[in-house]
Formats: sequence, C-alpha cells, structure tokens
Amino acid sequence: MAATPHRRAGTGDALPPPRSFGEDGGRLSYGAYLHLSDLLAQQDPQSGSDDELLFITVHQVYELWFKLLLHELERARDAMMEGALWRARHLFRRIHAVERVLVDQVQVLETMTPQDFLEFRSVLAPASGFQSVQFREIEFISGIKDPAYLGRVRGASDAEIARLGRRLAEPTLWDAYLTALSQRGLAVSDEEIMESLLAVARDRGSHDDLWELAEDLLTHDETAALWRMRHVQMVERQIGTKSGTGGSSGAPYLRGRTRVHFFPLLWELRAWL
Repeated sequence: MAATPHRRAGTGDALPPPRSFGEDGGRLSYGAYLHLSDLLAQQDPQSGSDDELLFITVHQVYELWFKLLLHELERARDAMMEGALWRARHLFRRIHAVERVLVDQVQVLETMTPQDFLEFRSVLAPASGFQSVQFREIEFISGIKDPAYLGRVRGASDAEIARLGRRLAEPTLWDAYLTALSQRGLAVSDEEIMESLLAVARDRGSHDDLWELAEDLLTHDETAALWRMRHVQMVERQIGTKSGTGGSSGAPYLRGRTRVHFFPLLWELRAWL
C-alpha cells in the first residue's frame, strides 16, 4: 500500500516526504564512514622526537596510495585483457595522477633535517621500506617479478606472503597489453613483438588506441622511476652513505633500482622508429 502523503494544515497541498539523506538522514557520519577514530590511532611514535609523527604519517599515507594504485592497476590490466582499451586509458589517467602525488610527497619528508631524523632513526631498525609488501606488489604486477623477495622480506604475515605469491602467478600489465595486441591480429611472439609495436607506431590511423595505451604504460614506468629517483635523493640528503635500517647498503641500493624498467621493449622501440 502506498504511503499517504503528509498535508499542510488547512490546505490540500501534500508535504514533501521526509528527507533521508545528508544531515537530516543521520544514518552515517563523516568520521564513522572513514573510520577516523581507528585511522588516527595508528600513529604510534616510538621515541620522544617531534618529527617522528611526520615520518610515520607520510609513510602510512604512501601505503594508502599504494593500496589504491594496486586496485586501479588491476582494473586497468583486466580492462586491457577484455579489450576495453578506453576504460584502461581512463584508469591510467588516475594512476598517473596518484603517482605524481607520490613524487610530490617526498618534499614533505625533506622538511625534516638529518639532525631531526637521527633523533629517532635508531629505533626504526630493522624496519625498512624494503619490507613494503604493497610496493613490491606494484612492481610484480608491473612486470618486475622477483621470487627471491619472498625469502628476503622480513616481518611479512602469511597473508602478505600469499598475496605476493599470487602476484607472481598472475598476468602482468605487459601480458595484458600483449593480449590487446593479439586481439587486434598482431603477432606477440618474442621474435615478432617488435615488428608489431612498430606497426602500431607507424599506423596511428588503424592503431591509435593501442599506441596511446602503450604511452600510458610508459608514463606509468617513467613516473615510477621519477619516484624512485626522488626517494633516493631524499635518502642521500638525510643519511648520506649510511646503510639502511633494514640492512641494505642504503642509497647505493636504491640508486641501483632507479635503472629498472617495467616495459623495456617500449623504451627500445624509440631506437627503431
């Protein structure tokens, strides 16, 4: 049975139904939706240094961005494999925007002086960014798969190890791009892939969507490299040549990682054009 409309006193005009959204609805608050009480209780400095809160906050925010990136990279990969290249391109615009935030966020850490960092750096050991499971997942889904990492990561839970194992087994972004090429009738064997990439590059009229998607992959690769470079510069600015808290060589290890490419064939393609 339909609800009887409210009527204004002394008139026959129906009143609008009660509002059930926003402040009037009262079903959900900003803090409850975002679990702010839990979120803001997760910063737990281990020293008396004022700057440790900055250090913790920035790294926790990085992990939140990593979570979003993994979500969007998965969606972009799946869209490519389904042939929905327009959706993949839309998602890559978001991915690139987040990655630019990651690069810019380094300058927040650089407001901390080396002296400030040294006040609490000793209490961090053996914790290290090397142990970021989500960052390694981003590398795995982007094509840099390192099975040996599973034996080197310290403090990872069984669930995190299982996630890494799943990333090792599942298709990468490059696998998805090759699927998109093959759906267009282009060869993707090791011997023929460069010819197919050249065909895409030289016939934009027929393959512009594939070309632009390759450019999106390259921008993901390039922006990730920019983040790694900014990160190592920040580390050098903070600790110079000291070893990392997790036992790595520190800045020299990180600088070696700046030469990593997710999609080496897309970089090599430039030499063949």
